[in-house]
Parts: sequence; C-alpha cells; structure tokens
Amino acid sequence: MLPETETNSDTIPDSAHLDETADPFLGAEASTDLGEPCAEPLTDGRSKLTRRIGWKDVLTYGVLPALALLLALGAGFLKWQDSSVRDDGQAQIESGQVAKTSTVALLSYQPNTADKDLGAARELLTGDFKNSYTSLTNDVVIPAAKQQQISAVATVPAVASVSADQNHAVALVFVNQTVVVGGGTPTDTASSVKVTMDKVDGRWLISEFDPI
Repeated sequence: MLPETETNSDTIPDSAHLDETADPFLGAEASTDLGEPCAEPLTDGRSKLTRRIGWKDVLTYGVLPALALLLALGAGFLKWQDSSVRDDGQAQIESGQVAKTSTVALLSYQPNTADKDLGAARELLTGDFKNSYTSLTNDVVIPAAKQQQISAVATVPAVASVSADQNHAVALVFVNQTVVVGGGTPTDTASSVKVTMDKVDGRWLISEFDPI
C-alpha cells in the first residue's frame, strides 16, 4: 500500500489553477482563441452596419427626393397633357358646330330680308374676311337679291375637323345650296369649304372661308 501523501494547494503551480474565464473543456488557451475571433466579427458587423446606414442616408437624402420630384413632374405633365387633350377635344366640338351654323348663315338669304340676313351673318366673322364679306354682300349680293328676287338656302350635311386647339381651328365643311331666281327652277349645288376660325373674346369667329 502506498503511503498517503498530502496535497498542499500552496505547492500547486499557478499555471495549474483553472482560469475562471476559461472553457472547462478546452482550457485557458482555448478561451483566448475564442475571445479573439469574437471581436473581429463584431468589428465587421459594425462596419457593415455603418455601410448600411450610409446607403440609407444616400437613399433618404439623394435618390428618394429626386425620384419623388420626377414622379411629381411626371404626374404634372400627364395631368397637363390630359387636360390639353380634353381642351382640344372640346375645341373640336365647339368649332365644328360653329363652322356648320355660320356657313349656313353666310350662304342663306331671302329677297326681302337679304340685308338683315347677311348683316347678321357678318357678326360671325372676324379680320380681313369680315371686311371682304361686308363689301361683297353690300355691293353685289343684297342689291341683286332685291332686284331679281333671289333666294338661297344652304344646308351642311357634314363637317370634318382638320385641326383645333383652344384659340384656333380649321374645319372642312360640306355644303348643299339651293338657289331660286324669281319664279325659276331651283338650282342645287354641292361644294366643300375650308373654314378657318379664331376665338375672339370667347367666341369662335370665321377668319377665312376658302372653297375647295
């Protein structure tokens, strides 16, 4: 039997004591190895977080405001374009109707009321054409209508818009006119006219009247 030996803790080298922070399975040296890698991922993690914040700042203060501005400009343009299209469409309808009714008024008169009929028609005109029409009707048409008992009735079976915006429009007008001289046989004629109109003080007025 071996003799019992006393174990004196004072004689155990310091290196034999377990490090309280050491891994009990891997020892003190392993604990140091585990501790060092932890710091590097943490550092990398912070670096990555910093980079993410940087991109977020760029998006927040750079790209996103610019994108919002582009979207606002695009929406404004589309709204303006849509409004412009609607306005032009409305101008087409209005000017086409004016071209029809005004053409009928310009080419229709009765012997006894020619001056009144054609005088009212002059108020549908503007510019040089108004002056030319006034001279023609006063000097030729009205005297002939009274002297020779001429009547004319115009109808417009169709109107085609050529172009139209808010202040200027052109329409192609198809005209049928029946003329009677005295007690003679009615004469029917068919023609087409390019009618140019300008908006003056909120009214569509004919500025040109060109037979085609």
